[in-house]
Amino acid sequence: MLDFTPVTAPIEVPAPAWFVSDLHLTEGMPRTRAAFERLLDRAAANARALFILGDFFEFWVGDDALNTPFARDVAQLLRRLTSCGVPVYLMHGNRDFLLGKRFAAAAGATLLPDPSVVICGGHRVALSHGDMLCLDDERYNRFRLWTRKRWVQRLFLTMPLSMRLGVARRLRADSEASRTRQVTYGDATPAAVDALLTATGTHTVIHGHTHRPAHHVHGENDRWVLTDWDLDTRHPRAAVLQLDASGFTELSQAD
Repeated sequence: MLDFTPVTAPIEVPAPAWFVSDLHLTEGMPRTRAAFERLLDRAAANARALFILGDFFEFWVGDDALNTPFARDVAQLLRRLTSCGVPVYLMHGNRDFLLGKRFAAAAGATLLPDPSVVICGGHRVALSHGDMLCLDDERYNRFRLWTRKRWVQRLFLTMPLSMRLGVARRLRADSEASRTRQVTYGDATPAAVDALLTATGTHTVIHGHTHRPAHHVHGENDRWVLTDWDLDTRHPRAAVLQLDASGFTELSQAD
């Protein structure tokens, strides 16, 4: 079992706080990118903090990707929101675990360890991307073990940007094929969820990754699974989970 003890103190933010995950932003999904821009406009008017819990990008090959217009524009959009006084917190996902300090600085955002704890509206909540909770997904966990090794990351980052982007595009093509075949993502393991809640001293966890949006109630514990975003298919989906003093509310963004 992994160690789910947070490495930083809880973050206190005013209500309402907004939570999203798995936007998978890429040039090949223009409607999803447009929905993200609308989200930021709404957050500027209605939210007091925005948490992006991983897989913000479809892929991220290193912070020198900021040299590309698409990545630079996304960073500027986040910077515009933070300049309005709405802080943005970014957590790594399984697709963008190479997001680093340079991107965070360009976006005016704060990188958030996985897991973390947030206190908002009188609620104490654990946050995770969710991939570390899927202990039964053996194939993915082998991938995760290797890609989180620092020497593997350093070796990958020594490759020219164009080559890294080529690798990422091939992986995206495989991902597109998987979506066509309706491949099912692994789900969170109950024992891992319980261990996370115990380690964080919380009774509620918010995560993404599994693409199985739902609200699970287990006794006094709650698990909110965020939806992935995709406005470029026949079945558009995009939502924000809002937390305030009255609890949680799902806000659809698929319009």
